[in-house]
Amino acid sequence: MAKAFASAADLDEKKITFDKLAEGVYAFTAEGDPNTGVIIGDEGVMVIDARATPVLARELMDYIATVTDLPVSHVMLTHYHAVRVLGASGYPTNTIMASRDTWDLIVERGQQDMDSEIGRFPRLFQAVETIPGLTWPTVVIDGVLRMKFGDRWLEIKQVGRGHTKGDTIVWLPDDKILFAGDLVEEGATPYCGDAYYTHWPTTLDNLRALGPAQMMPGRGEAMKTPEDSIRAIEGTRSFTADLYGSVKAGVQAGKSLGDIYVDAYRALHPTYGHWVIFDHCMPFNVSRAFDEASGIADPRIWTAARDNEMWHSLQDALATLDKT
Repeated sequence: MAKAFASAADLDEKKITFDKLAEGVYAFTAEGDPNTGVIIGDEGVMVIDARATPVLARELMDYIATVTDLPVSHVMLTHYHAVRVLGASGYPTNTIMASRDTWDLIVERGQQDMDSEIGRFPRLFQAVETIPGLTWPTVVIDGVLRMKFGDRWLEIKQVGRGHTKGDTIVWLPDDKILFAGDLVEEGATPYCGDAYYTHWPTTLDNLRALGPAQMMPGRGEAMKTPEDSIRAIEGTRSFTADLYGSVKAGVQAGKSLGDIYVDAYRALHPTYGHWVIFDHCMPFNVSRAFDEASGIADPRIWTAARDNEMWHSLQDALATLDKT
């Protein structure tokens, strides 16, 4: 019998860090769990990515209360995955911001994403009963939104597809601080189940061209220097390129998905196997790469049933390798 989702065994509490990046700008991280950004304005606080549940949202607000008495007035979603958005109802605001592409993804597959991710991440979805349903944006952004928030300008914009088609960054041009969402990870394995591998390198070029002095990736610790910011961008580029290159070669050779998974796992594990959620992400990543390399341009919808079928099939393939 193939083992359960790798994330199902990840039940240990994570050490939380609430880093100050600039006056009124903070990065909330937790050892590879999804990150959240915090920007303090004159009348309220913007949260960048909502966390998985209202209970976790309230935990974040406890940290925010240590640096300001202002309420959360804006929630900005860098993209739509349940672990990042279903906590939105826990904040005292109806201003939920996201890109038009993200809205379209919610319409197309929001419920399936919710059902599948709750099954994948039991620790992050403790108190799942407190989630009232899907998170729907109330402010939908087409292109670029440049706004004054307190005494600083923010640019909320899409610079290209990568992790999803709706990826949106928050850029603080005066501070040169980048909130990259899951377009960039640091010491954590990029999840590519809904990715656009062939678009991602150009998108990373666009992030690098901003010249960030500091950056909060989607997972992993905050990058506090230009050099570390570039290192995280290039680490994400290397992982996605190595994985897609391995899978594409297998598709061109006419190999099965199972054999391609084994090849990719074996090729990437020595370099990236120590990254957070490597074993969890790899089956989803290889499955999407297999589709894209086979000519399926847009990611297929993940359902709880598809999750389980794929996971057990590829774990069985890997178990066969282990026995040889």
